[in-house]
Amino acid sequence: MSRAPSRIRHDYKGKLDYAGPARPRTSKWLLFGIVAAAAAATLYLTLLHDAGGTQRSQPKTAAVPAIELQQPEPETTSLKLRLPGESVSGAPVPSATTSMTLPLPQPRQEAAVVPATPVDAPDRVQFEIASGDTLDQLFAANKLNRSDLAEILQLDDAREHLHLLRPGDRISIRHELGDVLQLRRTIDDERALTVERDGENFIASMVVNPVEKRIAHAHGAIDSSLFLAAQKAGISDTLIMNLAGIFAWDIDFVLDIRSGDRFTMLYEEIWQDGEKLRDGKVLAAEFTNGGKTFRAIRFEDPDGEAGYFTPDGLNVKKAFLRAPIAISPRVTSSFNPRRMHPVHKKVLPHKGVDYSAPTGTAIKAAGDGKVIFRGRKGGYGNTVILQHGGNITTLYAHMSKFHSRARTGRRVRQGQVIGYSGATGTVTAAHLHYEYRVGGVHRNPRTVKLPKAQPVDKKYRALYTEVATPLIEQLDLVGRTLRVASSNPQ
Repeated sequence: MSRAPSRIRHDYKGKLDYAGPARPRTSKWLLFGIVAAAAAATLYLTLLHDAGGTQRSQPKTAAVPAIELQQPEPETTSLKLRLPGESVSGAPVPSATTSMTLPLPQPRQEAAVVPATPVDAPDRVQFEIASGDTLDQLFAANKLNRSDLAEILQLDDAREHLHLLRPGDRISIRHELGDVLQLRRTIDDERALTVERDGENFIASMVVNPVEKRIAHAHGAIDSSLFLAAQKAGISDTLIMNLAGIFAWDIDFVLDIRSGDRFTMLYEEIWQDGEKLRDGKVLAAEFTNGGKTFRAIRFEDPDGEAGYFTPDGLNVKKAFLRAPIAISPRVTSSFNPRRMHPVHKKVLPHKGVDYSAPTGTAIKAAGDGKVIFRGRKGGYGNTVILQHGGNITTLYAHMSKFHSRARTGRRVRQGQVIGYSGATGTVTAAHLHYEYRVGGVHRNPRTVKLPKAQPVDKKYRALYTEVATPLIEQLDLVGRTLRVASSNPQ
């Protein structure tokens, strides 16, 4: 029979061997020590982090002393350093500080950038010669050494090109306090005269920079005006004026131009060092006006005479221009034997053509001739009359002023300016009144048959054909290409 377990615990050990009550007391002190050590470690790490942060941030707040590269002795500064603690090796103690003097690092000499002593660069002046300018005047006005100019003009290679200056010539000079170091005069697209100082003397030389001539083509169709068509085709005003000048004997570019007219041209482009300088000569051109096509080929013979000719060798130039004025917006009054006069208000014959032109527009001689009258002439105002061959005279009226070359008794060439449009005499607005007379009888300037100029000389006909044939072929090629493009629009 088993007994029930006793609820009374029995301790069979002696009282001297009993250690139960002491064990819990030892564990409690051990736990306290561990917590204290952990707290001390945390405090130590915190102080160490603060010390490091203070040292790292110090350069941002402390003023950096100026460093003189010329000072041989190193500069010093005072830095506060924390001493290591007694209990932990290398651990700084916040409360214990001292001052120590340490040398600042010196910058490397080769890294220092020392600015170079400034040197005055030579000055440069540039001139574009105007009418009446002389080099002596330009030197004096720009405080350049005129003795240098006198020496330069003694040079054989320079004298010719500096004595004969023309309006538009360009000259540049490099100098130092007025003393000439270099003078350069552009002679043409390819040549320039250069004079350079060599000690106490000057040396002149010719610099040659060849140009390249490229052939380009352009085409335009007229909707409203020739100039607008040229702009759309990317053609310069100068080039389109040259085109108009070529056909000026056959086409009145004031009255005859109409919508649907078109033109094609082959021309030179002048290039140098990979850059385009300007447009050159028109080599060949075609103009279709009112369904009639005109062609012109440029030809220069071995004698140096140049002109434009038809494919058959006939001169496109006539003895007279159709209109003696630059392209004008409109004609205010045509040749009309029964015109109602705008001022007198009665029917009076109008024996010429009136070209609208702002005051000051250049008026050109219609043909080669001699000035037989220049002055005031009643209702015509300021007037010039030219006598031409074949008993032909031309009259130019209402001028604002005369050109100096248009003096009585002097000869003028076709296309030369003889005066400028104005509103002198009996007029309602500024314009040019132009008359063409044969044996004293007035003829319509726009329809009269004009005398022709000389064709290509017979002895140069073979050479002309050799020059003209490839240009005509290129005009044909451009025309075919344009027709194909227009028939296959994208």
